[in-house]
Amino acid sequence: MRAVRLSEYGKLPSIGEVPEPELTGPWDVIVDVGAAGLCRTDLHIIEGQWEPIQHPTLPYTLGHENAGWVRAVGSAVTNVVPGDAVIMHPLTSCGLCLACRVGQDSHCENALFPGINTDGGMAQQMRTNARAVVKLAPGIEPKKVAALADAGLTAYHAVRKASDTLFPGTHAVVIGAGGLGHIGIQSLLAITSAEITVIDRSEPALELALALKAHHTILFTDPEDVLAQVLDITSGGAHVVFDFVGEEGAEQLAPRLLRNRGSHYVIGYGGQLNNLTIDIISREINVVGNLVGSYHDLVELMTLTAQNRVKLHTVDYPLDAAVDAISDLANGHVVGRAILVP
Repeated sequence: MRAVRLSEYGKLPSIGEVPEPELTGPWDVIVDVGAAGLCRTDLHIIEGQWEPIQHPTLPYTLGHENAGWVRAVGSAVTNVVPGDAVIMHPLTSCGLCLACRVGQDSHCENALFPGINTDGGMAQQMRTNARAVVKLAPGIEPKKVAALADAGLTAYHAVRKASDTLFPGTHAVVIGAGGLGHIGIQSLLAITSAEITVIDRSEPALELALALKAHHTILFTDPEDVLAQVLDITSGGAHVVFDFVGEEGAEQLAPRLLRNRGSHYVIGYGGQLNNLTIDIISREINVVGNLVGSYHDLVELMTLTAQNRVKLHTVDYPLDAAVDAISDLANGHVVGRAILVP
């Protein structure tokens, strides 16, 4: 089968032939991939940023945002059957460790992470397990939701964690209206009552934010000008800032946009925070990390998708054009999410 393979950090992946995956355990599920999302995490993987954390054995197949149709199941699998349309939670969790027992799939002690530390879904087929698959509602095509498996899930997870504090009269600032951010905006509108201001360097991204019904947009030019506009719009600062960029200065600006007792939700990454501890204490602000999301978060997100309250904006590429898609993403030419279709 065809697959996108990473062989060396710092170099673009290649597309070639590899053996089809096989069932090796009773909980295994083999999926015919309908689509695989491409995101900035893939760029960071190619750069080697994930090697110290996950230590994958090269070469391996990229792709951690995947959806498709069940092809085969192990002997113990009862929740899906061949032919079912499914989206995959990014991790294959064990169900037995303490993290799994409380529903924290992303922190499973025995998890594999297809596309990051083992073969992923930028291929014609992939192997996952029964705990990772979520059946899609009738009429939902895998390629329309594939990128929700990580980008959408991570954005929703952050909003879900903050939702109890985003009641009427509060204000949320979203930094980045791209692949993650545009899902975050829709999630905020779906499950909170907050007023939403969106900041981005891209005018098309801000146009998308307005089309999604964000209340205010700010073009990111000079950080001091952005700060002044946010303080004016929010009457003193945001209650919550969702940073979907996490680098290139966004991570330094985000805490400054908060009012006292506000929370900075870090979703994008690549940069470094330099908060003064006295500011954290005196202002009582919070910095909150967000790693993917739970299986239940993904079920909720699929419910919103089936209700047409969350919609993924995509640019499709054939699997063999993966290198072109990676180049377009790296150069800021993708509005929404890039999707590889086998």
